[in-house]
Amino acid sequence: MEAITEKQTIKSESEPSSNKIIEYFCNLSYDESWSFSSLTQRHTTYITHSYHRYPAKFIPQLARRLVEEYTMPSDLVCEPFMGSGTALVEAIVAGRWAVGVDINPVAWLISKAKTTPVNPEKLEKEFNSLISDVRASISKTQRLDEKKIIPYIPKNERIDYWFTPEVKNALGIILARIKQVKDENVRLFFLCGFSHILKNCSIWLMGSTKPTRDFKKAIPNPIEIFEKHIKAMTRKNKEFYQLLSQNINCVVECQDARKLPVENNSVTLIVTSPPYVTSYEHADIHQLTALWLEYIDSLTEFRKRFIGTAYYTDKQINVDSDIGTSCVKELELKDNKKAKEVEVYFGEMRECFLEMFRVLKSGGKACIVIGNTSFKGVEVPNAEVFVEQMINMGFKLHKVIKRLIPSKILPQIRDVTTGRFTSPKNGNKTLAYPHEFIIIMEKP
Repeated sequence: MEAITEKQTIKSESEPSSNKIIEYFCNLSYDESWSFSSLTQRHTTYITHSYHRYPAKFIPQLARRLVEEYTMPSDLVCEPFMGSGTALVEAIVAGRWAVGVDINPVAWLISKAKTTPVNPEKLEKEFNSLISDVRASISKTQRLDEKKIIPYIPKNERIDYWFTPEVKNALGIILARIKQVKDENVRLFFLCGFSHILKNCSIWLMGSTKPTRDFKKAIPNPIEIFEKHIKAMTRKNKEFYQLLSQNINCVVECQDARKLPVENNSVTLIVTSPPYVTSYEHADIHQLTALWLEYIDSLTEFRKRFIGTAYYTDKQINVDSDIGTSCVKELELKDNKKAKEVEVYFGEMRECFLEMFRVLKSGGKACIVIGNTSFKGVEVPNAEVFVEQMINMGFKLHKVIKRLIPSKILPQIRDVTTGRFTSPKNGNKTLAYPHEFIIIMEKP
């Protein structure tokens, strides 16, 4: 892939770099080869990619193409916002080393399970024992010699808010039995499957990413849906296990993207899709797992962990982007609180980019997958701001790819007033991200 030529360079003595960046993005056309529009769900959920639902994840083929174009076998690939671990899975399948972090413990659970192949025979034996015990414990015809499982149900009013007593009891039995599994990798595998079924088993409206209750929802039998999903995961694990002939070199940590567990100048490629300004929505989306697995006591405290949270502090913010500062000033005229959120978001993302610069080796690439959005009629040009911030700290622009996102798992509608995801009603039909950008920056 060719680097930007001298005539295309962003920096210019006669014109502010922000203007050149805006002009560069305005002149971009779609690269159809990056839309992956011919792929079906079967293609995008192969091996472990179907373990768990996850909002706004990029498809594995996108990550794999970047890994293959910009790295060689045994190179180190880093994912600072690993989410569901898509890039990590693709990196290790391609024979690369990988390290990923995420501040969200639910993301850590999913990524750890997805990147850890388990011996199929051992997994099948463990599952047969587990499901047999669960069924026996919940059955009214239990034998006298069978030990009844005491349900493990965390004490939190939010669990009562989302689950009926009968369903809560069944889930508690499943969770209690999972906790008895001694092998950590097998236990995490089952916990990932347990996490996946929670939304189905709750009264959360299935078609919504927003926490909306549906009191008329037909809730499936937790035991049956758990067994079905684990069996599907087991088949995928077998494919994954057989695919990986070499040792797995993958580190998955639950921590801040501004503190990567990687040495200076050691990473060849960063592939990541950062959070958006409203990233605290991820806290809402993952609250069911966070509650059941006791990752949180308070939803409010959980939200505060995320970049882009509305619960910002009064710390000094350095946006270091004329484009970003202009956006914040325009927002201040409409909504001062939202303007502050955006300012904090840009400042915290800049801190993440500084950490990326630290860990990348000379010639290494940082590939940032991001779309632009808007609040109250004000465009928030995330991509342009990120490019300006990264150039100002020493990165070179290698290339920006503009792609349609027909197959990205993402709620497609945002409220025109708040900018939050919503349903297409009352004429509120603004597309969330009709396209996105793959920003490819290089460390000199």
